[in-house]
Amino acid sequence: MSRKYLIGDVLAAMERREIEVYYQPKYDATTNRLKSAEALARWVKQDGSVVLPEQFLTSMEQSDAITVLDWYIVEKVCAFLERLKAEGIRPRPVSVNFSRWHLHEEDMVQRLAGILDAHHLEHSLIVVEITESAMINEEDRMREMVAELHGHGFEFSIDDFGSGLSSLSMVADTLPDEIKIDRSLLRKNCEDERERIILESIFLFANRLNMRTVAEGVETKEQLGFLRTCNCNLIQGFYFDRPMPEEMYRERLINRDKNVVEEDILQIQSETAAVQLLLQAVCMRYPLIIYGNLTRNSFYMMTYDHFTSKGCPSTGTVDDLIAHGTLSMHPEDRERWNSTFRRDNQLKLYQEGAREIHLITRQIGDDGVYRKVETSNYFVKSPASEDVLVISLCNNIGE
Repeated sequence: MSRKYLIGDVLAAMERREIEVYYQPKYDATTNRLKSAEALARWVKQDGSVVLPEQFLTSMEQSDAITVLDWYIVEKVCAFLERLKAEGIRPRPVSVNFSRWHLHEEDMVQRLAGILDAHHLEHSLIVVEITESAMINEEDRMREMVAELHGHGFEFSIDDFGSGLSSLSMVADTLPDEIKIDRSLLRKNCEDERERIILESIFLFANRLNMRTVAEGVETKEQLGFLRTCNCNLIQGFYFDRPMPEEMYRERLINRDKNVVEEDILQIQSETAAVQLLLQAVCMRYPLIIYGNLTRNSFYMMTYDHFTSKGCPSTGTVDDLIAHGTLSMHPEDRERWNSTFRRDNQLKLYQEGAREIHLITRQIGDDGVYRKVETSNYFVKSPASEDVLVISLCNNIGE
């Protein structure tokens, strides 16, 4: 049985500088390029033997002694990144694990910023990683800390996402920059239908919220292939690299991009990922996209960016949406707008065989200026429902 080391043993090892940082790279799922890394603690004894973290972290995590180790790791990572810059090697962001005890350090973010400033590093080079279990019963403090981190230019990552403890409302409120998918969700090699559905749902939800996704524990070609189809951003696991000492990681940074063989994106992107790319292109073209159910009198806004007016409700009834739009139109265009897009008229047009409606009107912006807006409604059919659905694409076309 492996020995379980006590807090005093670990603190003494830090004094002797025996606790070292190993780096496990994270690779772009599409291009295979090294993008970032995670810092992991390893106890390397004087005889060369390596003590794995599960033999000493458990005792440390039982008290706030773990914070001493965390700050020790931060200092070593920042010193390493500063050396890389001095050598002319472009450093990549590094994720550093922080325990739940840091949530009670009032100056945690200021202290972190001070360490990076002392090493002349951009704050974006350190990603603060906290396991989702640490968030339980700490919702208010988590929101405050993430806001502080973002205010100082740091990124925040939720580790072990999907292990069964996370609150989706917490994710929505804190808006992490990154979520790391728990390795337990890959245990069936992405060949189980239920496992695949869960993973697809997580990636879809993360992409819609513009969160970077990392799959950890990736070990097989089958896992990598499926994760690519889900539009996963970063891959971390033995398939590419095991955790490695500082010098070996330095060599990876120098040599990996020189030797990487990129695959043709058209060959590795699946239909699911291709649809995601198509949606990105559509959203670039149309600043306002609304998905409506005419039968059930409901809608929600799919995207709303840089449009004429910012007062449009994000969800509600189609009737209210049309009423709101009517009030924002130029007086000479209101009747034409209302009569065209009234829900009963759209249903009537659909029954008569129409599949799209186009109209140009003048809509007042938040600055009080009327601008021309082109609204195109497309009637669509869901294979799972008889409801009449409509997608509205709206675009500013000038004054």
